[in-house]
Amino acid sequence: MAFSKNALLTILLLSMKEHVDAFAAPSIRLQVSSSQSSTAFTSPLLVALSSIDGEISANEDDDDVSPEDYLVTVGELESDEDAGISDDGEPPAWYVSAERIASLRQEHRRHEADTGSPEYQIAGMTERITYLTTHLKVHPKDFSTRRGLVALVNKRRRLLNYLYQQNVDSYRALVQSLGIRHKVPGQVEDRNEKYSRFPEQKIVKKHLMKKK
Repeated sequence: MAFSKNALLTILLLSMKEHVDAFAAPSIRLQVSSSQSSTAFTSPLLVALSSIDGEISANEDDDDVSPEDYLVTVGELESDEDAGISDDGEPPAWYVSAERIASLRQEHRRHEADTGSPEYQIAGMTERITYLTTHLKVHPKDFSTRRGLVALVNKRRRLLNYLYQQNVDSYRALVQSLGIRHKVPGQVEDRNEKYSRFPEQKIVKKHLMKKK
């Protein structure tokens, strides 16, 4: 029994239709025509671009959009000004502190390339201590910052002690300029100087004491 080429193609397409119907989208159709018959079946592999373009253009021309479809409205963007979050034109506190540190270091450095002298370090630490102290007044439970502040104060005290031993005049000028409260370290007293203000006690020999 012999079949023509068009008849075999039609039979093959009909057999494929049974396997493709379960996975095909209902809105996508493929038209296959021959000289003897025509068959329309659904195919998941071929998509008509003209139908997709029509749907996109239809959505763009649709003006009936409800306010719920928008994620953010103009009123919500302008609500920040009513809440007091708007920029007041003043720089933040950390920026002012950084500029203050740079100016103090430049004022108290020994020469233009100085970056490690005690005066240079103490000037920067003093402004940093002032900034952290102001921060802790607003956030008293910031214990990590409090710990760093105590360590910074101790480091500045050691540098002030070193500067006092090396150059007293520079130490006094720096403390007066920055307004630092610092107690001058005293010299270590020897045994005679330490106990000279106490009266001498007579040593009592136990073997000469009278027995009762």
